Amino acid sequence: MAGWLSLCLVGVGCASKPDLDHSLNSIVKPYRFSILKWELNTLLGTSSYDKEAGEEVVSQYFALVGEIKSLELEIEAVRAGTGEGSLSLLEDKLCKLREQRLALAVTVEVILRGQIKGVLAGEGIFNPLDKYMELKVNLPPVSFKLETPPHLLVISPRDRIESLREILLRQEMSLEQMEQIEAKADKLGVSSLVVELGGLAATYPSFVAAENSLRHTIDTAIEEWLHQYLAFTPLGFLYLLDQTGLSRNYEIATINETVASMVGKEIGATLCEQYYPGCEDSEKPEAASGFDFNREMREIRKAVDEYLARGEIMRAEEFMEQKRQYLASKGYYIRKLNQAYFAFHGTYADKPTSISPIGPELKDLRNKSASVKDFLDRVSGMTSRQKLGEAIK
Repeated sequence: MAGWLSLCLVGVGCASKPDLDHSLNSIVKPYRFSILKWELNTLLGTSSYDKEAGEEVVSQYFALVGEIKSLELEIEAVRAGTGEGSLSLLEDKLCKLREQRLALAVTVEVILRGQIKGVLAGEGIFNPLDKYMELKVNLPPVSFKLETPPHLLVISPRDRIESLREILLRQEMSLEQMEQIEAKADKLGVSSLVVELGGLAATYPSFVAAENSLRHTIDTAIEEWLHQYLAFTPLGFLYLLDQTGLSRNYEIATINETVASMVGKEIGATLCEQYYPGCEDSEKPEAASGFDFNREMREIRKAVDEYLARGEIMRAEEFMEQKRQYLASKGYYIRKLNQAYFAFHGTYADKPTSISPIGPELKDLRNKSASVKDFLDRVSGMTSRQKLGEAIK
């Protein structure tokens, strides 16, 4: 399973438009992420964990995550001249906190893995083959690493919002390097964006970012496993063809991403209720001012689509930059708001950056399904957007 997914996704963006691919490859060559190298280092490595540890270790780990985030902000303020304190002492404290978090990571992975397996079993979700045979084991086995995932270079045309290429880049990248890649890619006549991933299912174990909250980590770990689960279904197989560029289908990609996100959150909520009561939702809460970020993003996306439909590319790009600055004034900082941003985030039809009707349609189907497993079984066999409409009716 891992090898198949990895081989498929190593070549993302290698089909069609050879001139674009050649130019992009020359730009990203020094920064490419090697799945094969990571797999070898991970699978051949050895790690120990505390077999007697329980939920308190998970709480301790995520308390450290919170301390690290706060300290990082404090260090940024000192560097910018707006904070007080000794930079060397703060950096030394940060290093120690990161070491403590790293020491707990494997134990936390094992605990959460067991809890996820238990909740999936409670929902009757094991593998795509259990509808044909009594095989009550996870396929693939639930497994993930709490590490910084690779970056992802997203390429979209300027005249429409669509993901043309997605290329994995290494984890260790400075803001300057990211902007240099984007500037070179943009000169090819496309819209580009280097994004930080919260998780990645193209590897096995999957990546789950080590810097997120407990609820976000749980949701992401389940979501990435669901992507691997779906790879054994008609829907997931078509998504793999889309990702490798062999058969592009943006609607299939949107259905796949949205289903994994929706089911991941639902199962994540169940897990939190059982093991971590009071665990916060993974979605960012609204600002105290009452500013509706979700509604604003939907309106921005609608306006951008209208500009592009009229061929007003420059106006659309000027509008997005104006809105990016406006969002920053409301406390929502987006480094770069462009076509590639919406192409990446728009595949999640349950997110505010998407105006796709697929999101409401999937929510409708979920409401009409007897259980989350029933919903997953119905959607995983779909091979087109039309099948989704038929299932709702």
